[in-house]
Amino acid sequence: MKRSALWVALIIIPTTPVFASDGEAQPPTLDTIARNGVIKIGYGDNNMPFSYLAATPSPIGYSIDLCLLVTEAIREKLGRPDIRIEFVERTPSNRVMMLNSGAIDLECVASTNTEERRKAVWFSYGIFLTGTRYVALSSSNLQTVDDLAGRTVSVTTGTINISQLNALNRRKNMSIAVLQNDSTKGGFDMVTEGRASAFIMDDILLRSFVAETGKPADYTISSDYLAPPQPYGLMMRHGDTDFRDTVNGALAKIYSSGEIDKIYDKWFNAPIPPHGLNLRRPLPDDLAATFRNPIDTTTE
Repeated sequence: MKRSALWVALIIIPTTPVFASDGEAQPPTLDTIARNGVIKIGYGDNNMPFSYLAATPSPIGYSIDLCLLVTEAIREKLGRPDIRIEFVERTPSNRVMMLNSGAIDLECVASTNTEERRKAVWFSYGIFLTGTRYVALSSSNLQTVDDLAGRTVSVTTGTINISQLNALNRRKNMSIAVLQNDSTKGGFDMVTEGRASAFIMDDILLRSFVAETGKPADYTISSDYLAPPQPYGLMMRHGDTDFRDTVNGALAKIYSSGEIDKIYDKWFNAPIPPHGLNLRRPLPDDLAATFRNPIDTTTE
């Protein structure tokens, strides 16, 4: 992107306040970024290949790369090439609270865009699509959803997977014992350690965890979905239209220019840090269609 050597023009930013879910007014995000000279990006420490820590002090991943480019667009919009990034760790259980409190400005991990969540936050254009499955030890001989009946199942606190599992449990009267864990890696480890029969999570994250163990044959991912594929998006504060338009505008350019293909292949079809893992996941048709025709799911 071209950067102006001089940026002396006065930048006018809308002053309509953004209201958090608790009713407390937050100043417009671009106004805050311009005033403080920093954008606070929320990251996850173990959400490979979207947002995780490897050998570097700052997080890396597919979502992080997209947010780095979004930040470039914000710098250009504000005429402030000096805007710096502050990475702030968030968890599945506190991400919405951190957004609405102003602790982070943009969440760049792997959050599913659902109607219920859109009551509290806004999402960018879709950046990925994935459905809900479960992982179990191969020795358990679990493959289908019905195989979970009477089992102990782990799930991550603050995810949509909890409501999906509870709805399944009630609908089919499966007597599933639900164990919550505050981290995705912790939920997966409960299966490895024999404390849970299965762990429910988004398909792509399960495949990443299994591949990272170096023993993929020890694990089985369910043959059917607990819930159909849904989009991931970058999360923003609810009601901040100017910030939403800036983020979506940056993503639209990434998608239309074809740059998204290079970013996707970098994280899903090539060796990635820290151990050279290759997920070998060609770009699926439904995600390619999302990039060609991105949809704004926010409501003003």
